Amino acid sequence: MGRESVDSRFADELRSVCRTTVGDELRSITYFTEDDVEQVYLRSDLSRTADLVGFAEQERMGFRSQSAYRNSQLGEYEATIRMFENGYLTRVIEEPHGVWVTTDDMSMDRFEELTTALKAVLEDAPAIE
Repeated sequence: MGRESVDSRFADELRSVCRTTVGDELRSITYFTEDDVEQVYLRSDLSRTADLVGFAEQERMGFRSQSAYRNSQLGEYEATIRMFENGYLTRVIEEPHGVWVTTDDMSMDRFEELTTALKAVLEDAPAIE
């Protein structure tokens, strides 16, 4: 997938933040940059058949769309939440990297907590090059 894998301490921090915030509803965690993608967690009852590269291509559009939302009356971009039949995908980007997290159904308050926690982790972490 990527040329270099995600630092194990950073991956542990992502898993810890997501498990603390989301709990048992956590399905998966995937870290990405413009060039790389790496799944850092997948719940044991789920199959490894997801097309991470295809998902990454879609989620990378967030790097470009952030600039389109600058100076809007909505305020700064925080996260994107996508709803699916079997769960949700939350994407958080802090240049130059991002994370998408998939979950089972949960309340909007928990999505907001997850977004805040992930932004803090991404702000403090160097991107994989």
